Amino acid sequence: MDQENNSEDDSVGPSGDGMPCLPPDLSDGEAMELLWQLRAQRRQSSPELPETVSCLTAPDGSILYLVGTAHFSDSSKKDVATTIRAVQPDVVVVELCQYRVSMLKMDENTLLKEAKDINLDKVQQAIKQNGLMSGLMQILLLKVSAHITEQLGMAPGGEFREAFKEAGRVPFCKFHLGDRPIPVTFKRAIAALSLWQKARLAWGLCFLSDPISKEDVEKCKQKDLLEQTMSEMIGEFPALHKTIVAERDIYLTHTLRQATRCVESPPNAQKVPAVVVGVVGMGHVPGIERNWDKQLNINEIMSVAPPSRIGWVLCAVIKGVMMGMLGYACYRAGGSLGRALLSLPPVRSLLETLRPLPA
Repeated sequence: MDQENNSEDDSVGPSGDGMPCLPPDLSDGEAMELLWQLRAQRRQSSPELPETVSCLTAPDGSILYLVGTAHFSDSSKKDVATTIRAVQPDVVVVELCQYRVSMLKMDENTLLKEAKDINLDKVQQAIKQNGLMSGLMQILLLKVSAHITEQLGMAPGGEFREAFKEAGRVPFCKFHLGDRPIPVTFKRAIAALSLWQKARLAWGLCFLSDPISKEDVEKCKQKDLLEQTMSEMIGEFPALHKTIVAERDIYLTHTLRQATRCVESPPNAQKVPAVVVGVVGMGHVPGIERNWDKQLNINEIMSVAPPSRIGWVLCAVIKGVMMGMLGYACYRAGGSLGRALLSLPPVRSLLETLRPLPA
């Protein structure tokens, strides 16, 4: 996929629930013109929007309404719904990539179960998708998400599901995925950390147990508290902040600018300024605002450097240890039982994951 056209390629069709019913005898052209007029009537020229919404303008006059959200927040869901209903956008862009799009169509109960259930299959999938070290780091970050989910009884990404639902109710509204593919982010993040930093980060994530309240989450919508938290994070892991936050600020800015372009009106195919709603975590809003008018090079943040020799040796050691543990388990289990164990699909899949890559 051409990453520079990601906002165009990574489109997801909204469900369309809530669209107005039209007279059956209308031609296609008449129906399109009627829907265009209906949306124009619904669109507020000077909308009163939540404080979490910023407004950015493109050179062609197109407008971006950027909604900063907390990913575990009922209030953010309301902010997203209010904004989309008020401005009736041409495009909605969310902070998701194609690897996380499944959360848009899962119900809350299924997502809660998925977030809490980190099993062998998920570990194998993460390792196959991202490589050993990046995959294990993804599992540790899933553990953090599961911890917050368990504390709050709320699945992440509610604001994205709300945006997907509301976009389906707006005539002609397109829905785009605006985030950098998560495997690229994880691989670049791991490559940027030293071995000692990786160990410290893994230790901190493994033993995360502090209680979290809904009030704590809502405080994340205050820019001063968020910037203070980010400053603390930069001091401890500046390379991690660069890859996970700053680089994604650039990527999100790029995809939002791609979406914020003139659109054709159905009556006469005339180009008119677009109205776009972007839904991103509040931590990305300052970076997007800073990058909005800058020249951006996306290719620089899409490349993944090959693993260092130390990283390769560490991966080989971990693979060897896991193979040894599996072999010892088969030995203790006995010949027939050991063969039966090796024939199980999860074990065969794990062996396939641990097989060394060809030189």
